[in-house]
Amino acid sequence: MKTIVSGIQPTGSINLGTYLGSIRNFVKLQEQYPDHHFFLFIADLHAVTIPRDPQALRKTIKELAAIYLACGLKKDNLSLFIQSEVPAHSQMSYLIQCFTYMGELERMTQFKDKAQKQEAVAASLFTYPALMAGDILLYDAQYVPVGEDQKQHLEITRDIATRINNRFGDFLTVPKPLIPKVGARIMSLTDPEVKMSKSDPNVKSRINLLDEEAIIKKRIMSAVTDSEGKIYYDKANKPGLANLITIMSALSDQSIESICATYQNKDYRTFKEDLAEIVIEALKPIKAQYQTLINDGSIDTILDEGQSAAMRVANKKIMKFNRKLGLGRKRK
Repeated sequence: MKTIVSGIQPTGSINLGTYLGSIRNFVKLQEQYPDHHFFLFIADLHAVTIPRDPQALRKTIKELAAIYLACGLKKDNLSLFIQSEVPAHSQMSYLIQCFTYMGELERMTQFKDKAQKQEAVAASLFTYPALMAGDILLYDAQYVPVGEDQKQHLEITRDIATRINNRFGDFLTVPKPLIPKVGARIMSLTDPEVKMSKSDPNVKSRINLLDEEAIIKKRIMSAVTDSEGKIYYDKANKPGLANLITIMSALSDQSIESICATYQNKDYRTFKEDLAEIVIEALKPIKAQYQTLINDGSIDTILDEGQSAAMRVANKKIMKFNRKLGLGRKRK
C-alpha cells in the first residue's frame, strides 16, 4: 500500500490563512495521488510538549477533525484519526529515540525557538523530532507533505530510518518530501507585514473559518489599508490592500489583474464590502458541513474508523520492530 502521512497540531481555530495556504492544497493532493492512502492524524501528543488547557485541547481536537473534512477531504482514500488513540505512536517514539543522537536533537531550530519561550523546557519538547519520525515511519510513508518549517524534521526522519535500515536491513521506508504547490500567503488584517496567525493576541488580525458573518464583515471593513484611496496591487507600498486583493483572488478564482481592473474607479469601502460577501459565501458550505459532522455524530464514526485502520497498520510495524530489537518473548 502506497501511503502519504501528515499530522496537524490542535492548537487553535483554523483561520482563513491556513485554509488558503495549506488545507486546500492537501485536498488537491488527494486528487493528485488517488493510488495512495492518506493517514492524516490530529497530533495531540505533539501539542502537549508545552502546557495546554485540557478542556480547550479536547474541544479543539474534535473541531479540527471536523473542519478538515468540511473543507473537502474525501473519505475514500483517507484514514483520519487522533494520534493519542493509537498507542503505537508513543511506543514507536521511544524506539526511535534509541536510534536518535543528542547532537541531532540539539541542532533542531524549532526546539531552540520554542524553548526560548518557555520558563521550563520539558524533555518531550527536546525529543519531539523522534515522535514525529515515529509518526511517519509507522506507516511506511512514501511521501510526507512538508512546508519550509518542517523540512529539518523530515531530514532527521530520513537519517534515522537509514540508520535503522543499515543495522536491520530494509525494514523502514525512507520517506520523500512532498512539497505542495504554494497556496496563497495571507497576511494579518491588522499588520500586513506578518502572516495571519492563530497565535496573534489581536483577534481582529484574522478570520476564523467558523466566525459569524457579522464578525467577518467587521474585520474586513476594519482591515488595514492606506490613505491613498486608489485600488491597485502594490505589495511593497500598499501591503494591506495587496493582502485583501490576494484573498479575493484566492476565493473567487479571479486574477489579480482583473480584480484591479474592476475596482480601479471604486473606493475602498465598496471593495471591502464585496470582499466580505465573497468570504462569507465561500465559508458558508464549510460551516454547514462542519455543523452536520458535529451534530449528527458522524465525525466520531469517521475518527473511530480511522483509528481502527491506523492501528492495524501501526501495530504490525511495532511488533516487527520489537522482534528485530529482541524485545519480549519469542513465541512459536
